[in-house]
Amino acid sequence: MRCAAPLLVCALLATGVARAQDYAADVEFALTEIEKRCGHFFEMKKIDWAAVKTEFRAAVKEVSSPGEHLVLMDRLLARLKDGHAAVHPGPKGRNVRRANFTPLGGLGLHLVRSEKHLLVKSVWGPAAEANIPIGSRIERIGGKPVDAWLTARAAELADHWSFSTAQHLDGAVRCGGMSGPVGERVEIRFRDPKGKRRKRTLTCNEKTRQRAAGPAFVPEDANLHGEVVYWTIGGKGKKTKGAIGYLSIRKCQDDLPAQVDGALSALGAVDGLILDFRGNTGGGFDHDALMGRFIPKGKTMRGQTVKGRVIKRYEQAGPHAFAGPIVVIVNATAVSSAETASGMFKEDGRAYMIGENATAGMSSSKVMLDLPSGLFRLRVSVASNKGRFNDGRGIEGIGVIPHEIVEYDAKDLANGRDTLIERAVKILKRFPKKKVPYEKRFR
Repeated sequence: MRCAAPLLVCALLATGVARAQDYAADVEFALTEIEKRCGHFFEMKKIDWAAVKTEFRAAVKEVSSPGEHLVLMDRLLARLKDGHAAVHPGPKGRNVRRANFTPLGGLGLHLVRSEKHLLVKSVWGPAAEANIPIGSRIERIGGKPVDAWLTARAAELADHWSFSTAQHLDGAVRCGGMSGPVGERVEIRFRDPKGKRRKRTLTCNEKTRQRAAGPAFVPEDANLHGEVVYWTIGGKGKKTKGAIGYLSIRKCQDDLPAQVDGALSALGAVDGLILDFRGNTGGGFDHDALMGRFIPKGKTMRGQTVKGRVIKRYEQAGPHAFAGPIVVIVNATAVSSAETASGMFKEDGRAYMIGENATAGMSSSKVMLDLPSGLFRLRVSVASNKGRFNDGRGIEGIGVIPHEIVEYDAKDLANGRDTLIERAVKILKRFPKKKVPYEKRFR
């Protein structure tokens, strides 16, 4: 009887399904090209590329389908510690789905670190329905001590997805990592704000999305201007002597400077301003035009200097420029262009920056690498953005580091107060002009 196998192989090739040797060729190509393009990051990010080569040359031998190959490429890029790294479909891979994909559901829970404890920062979905109070101290998740659970979840996430820094990964675990297979039941043990031990069992809900962690509380009277800028005055919406304006900027859209114009117009005359970039998912916009909104009319601003030489200047822009003191708030959920946007206020001496940690450290120039099989394209970072930041080290793999680290306070959370906003208000009342002599930069 004639063997039908050759006909099957031809049929598979005709439909664009790669052969086993194509998978190995893709891996070799990726290992070589990534080292060539991205190798200058390896020492800083502590990447042992020799070990990566050994791991994936062995792993590809077990790949038997395009879906498994896609998962392998995900895992290979995870070794780059590059938050922008991603696998995109190639001409032959548009219909490929990840092998053994499990739909995930959220628990509706964000955690923050405070004095070595994990506190509940915000709840929604299953966690809200179970009445887990904000400000509670988490002790155990899924039968494990909370630190052990977080360590295991971090290892799981870092094996499949790429994170540029330790704070980027930690933030992802405490926010997006609070999820599991749809329908999975997870026991949470905690101490409520009064110190009483409690437990709840939550079910991972497919309708509950683990969204980006912005402010703990956006002031109730905050107004949305445009699509991404929330504004209020002093948390009370009242213009009084010593009033402080607050802008929460949730995305960096093309027209961000114009949206800020509208918010500044609505704020009117305030004595200080808070710019909150927490939870900002990035995007693209004119950075110089944004900074121009915070320079007095008719003036320019000297930005960063190196050995007494000015290497950055800004022109005033916009009809409602704010010329007073500014505090910028960040955390590791401020990513990509949100890091360059918030970072220029610190690096160019315009504002004092606080945060529970540094920004994500994923801000870079990227290229696409087309795999030989035609199944996938790999996006990887090849250069850090804002190379003048961090004393010439740039942002990628580092982040923008605040002047001051501020942890959340359990009592503040339990009482509906955002500790970082409270701290920013105090700073603006006695602004540290010796550390940030911004007025001297105006010309």
